[in-house]
Amino acid sequence: MLRGASADALAELSQQATGTRTLADAATLGSQLFGVADVVRRDAALRRAMTDSSVEPEAKSGLARAVFGNALDEPALALVADAASRRWISGNDLPDALEQVAVAATVRSAGAQGNQVGDELFSVKQIVAHDVALRGALSDHSRSAADRSALLLGLLGGKTLPATEVLVGQAVTRGRGTVESALQEYLDLAAEALDEGVATVHTARELTADEQQRLVAALKKQYARDIQLHVVVDPELIGGLRVEIGDDVIDGTVANRLDDARRRLAG
Repeated sequence: MLRGASADALAELSQQATGTRTLADAATLGSQLFGVADVVRRDAALRRAMTDSSVEPEAKSGLARAVFGNALDEPALALVADAASRRWISGNDLPDALEQVAVAATVRSAGAQGNQVGDELFSVKQIVAHDVALRGALSDHSRSAADRSALLLGLLGGKTLPATEVLVGQAVTRGRGTVESALQEYLDLAAEALDEGVATVHTARELTADEQQRLVAALKKQYARDIQLHVVVDPELIGGLRVEIGDDVIDGTVANRLDDARRRLAG
């Protein structure tokens, strides 16, 4: 999580990125910012030069335009130049911020289907989490990033939104952390871009549509924001629900109540 001046810079850049005129413009902005974030993250010398607080902001902005001017459309170039002119607590905060803005722009490129992007990212994360062989293949860096990305996207069979495909591909190729952690980060950022909260519900059985609607309404009332609900069925819970939303965990499962009873008896 970015803090201090870096968080302030991210907020300003995020606001700037919302000014795209069309969904296609948002998609292009996201794609180009992902590319810049990757270059800056990999090139230590460039990253130091773009985040050196002893250098005048205008000079750093000019450097960004000189390096990326032929590769970016003006909206992305203006945002990157602006980003370079700002103060960053850590050099890595700059590419991290650009990546976060890129995720939000990509989600917005789905327009009215933005919520579906989050649902699809969650489904892909579940696929990876439950397939040991797939996780091994995705973490095998003897295979090219393009090959690993093609492997996961091939399993999706073109059934997801273009925005989801972009984010899944980025989760595989960004070169840090696991694919699962990247998908979770993008899932959280997708909800944030839509001004929503993400609630993951663990349950012993599938919830009916009515049960899901009532749970969403209750969480929306409690957290004063729209809620994107993702359901994980886990028969080991026996019954009840465990809801994870942000750092909060609401555990009302039968298994948890039995554990509490055992601890009280042991005490």
